[in-house]
Amino acid sequence: MNVSTRAHSFRAASWLTVLSAAMLSACTTVPTESAVQALARASWAMESTSIRNITFSGSGTGATFGQAFVPGQAWPRITYSSMVRMADYENGAFREDAARSRAEPNGGGAVPLLGQGEQRTTGLARGDWAWNLVGPAPIPSPVALTGRIHDLWTTPHGVIKAAMANNPTIRMHQLDGRTVTAIDFQVPGRFSATAYIGADGMIEGVDSVQPNPVMGDTASQIRFTGYKTWGTVKFPSRIQQSMGGHPILDLQVSEVKANANAAIEVPALVPAFAERVVAEPAAEGVWFLAGGSHNSVAIEMRDHMIVVEAPLYDGRSTAVLQEASRLGKGKPVRFVINSHHHFDHAGGLRSAVAAGATLVTSAAAKPWFESVLANPNRIRPDALQTSGRRAEVLGLTGGQHVFDDGSRRVEVRSIDGSVHAQGFQMVWLPKERILIQADAYTPAAPNTPAPARANDLHVNLVQNLERQGIQPERLLPLHGRMVAMRDLLAMIGR
Repeated sequence: MNVSTRAHSFRAASWLTVLSAAMLSACTTVPTESAVQALARASWAMESTSIRNITFSGSGTGATFGQAFVPGQAWPRITYSSMVRMADYENGAFREDAARSRAEPNGGGAVPLLGQGEQRTTGLARGDWAWNLVGPAPIPSPVALTGRIHDLWTTPHGVIKAAMANNPTIRMHQLDGRTVTAIDFQVPGRFSATAYIGADGMIEGVDSVQPNPVMGDTASQIRFTGYKTWGTVKFPSRIQQSMGGHPILDLQVSEVKANANAAIEVPALVPAFAERVVAEPAAEGVWFLAGGSHNSVAIEMRDHMIVVEAPLYDGRSTAVLQEASRLGKGKPVRFVINSHHHFDHAGGLRSAVAAGATLVTSAAAKPWFESVLANPNRIRPDALQTSGRRAEVLGLTGGQHVFDDGSRRVEVRSIDGSVHAQGFQMVWLPKERILIQADAYTPAAPNTPAPARANDLHVNLVQNLERQGIQPERLLPLHGRMVAMRDLLAMIGR
């Protein structure tokens, strides 16, 4: 999307003509100005025409989107000691560097447990590519692309440029009891949005809808307040955002720079990325499906396959389902067991449902999944949207569900009392003495010494196993590598 090229194609004389008409109509309650005139008014007021890129930083609070402790409830709160975002409008590029820590004990995400330090993250995007930096290493992250494009073009100056390039329309709107100018537009395949322009020409907010691998079309609301002049540019001193009905950001801006060096180049390995599923035999008819950040497990039954976990997004899940069917010599994947509702572990469920699989989840998550999987995904249609199927969801009741066709027994068990999630599940293969679980225990590198303080999630998992009389020999984690049970015990000092 060459938004900036198209947006800057207007010559200075055209801007002055448009601006003159816009100023005459700015205080009316009907849109007598055109959408282009309103956007020109905003661009003039905010000094937007000269801005090629902008960097802003601050601190505040937020939440980890998609990682709710209870399905359907608010995302877990976090604290940002620092956040720096750079939006490069010329090159369609974005970067975010953040340091964050938990502000409540419950919920998911890679943020360390409450009181145990900060997580530092760097996420980037340019054009059609998104990646993270782990140390100096770029890690492709295609699932993050849409969100980062959205963050780029819903900044106060970015939204003017994006709207101007995408056939904007105009209407008047009541925002917080005031009449403002509403500009509607859509970036095809990425998001639809409404930008709100105040009488002074400032962008007061953006409401938008973007596709999500779990929720389908997902609403976002952003509000900009406390505008100040930073150098020669107008920019808000506070940015508040909610997504999926719950707050995700409240940033107090402390510094803004325009037109700094914005060199974001796509690392060579990022465009070369393709989902790769590596099947490692774990037992006869049981395969550990690795090759990415999230693992799955394929289990062969008499006339069908069971897959544990369809993670991330359609691209990963489709590759996993295809490999499972291949390993089963064409047997269909009839059931997909979901460990829990967090979005990184549920992002491929729409494609699994589209392929005809029944979702097996917790009783707590069943009604929520039935609701979100019924949502459309119209902006960027996914496999479920194009299939026209409705999800069949089986909820775990009584803490256990058993699949047994005479050839193999598969037990879905609950993990109770964890701070990570309610409706947390593990899978136990009693004959093979194999336990499959996600996030309760992710193995460290080989020969890593036990921590001085045992991880609460590890302790909780062992307590659940002992209470339920489960004695695994091997663990198949849905992050990391296959390990022996003694590795987990060593981590809690056993």
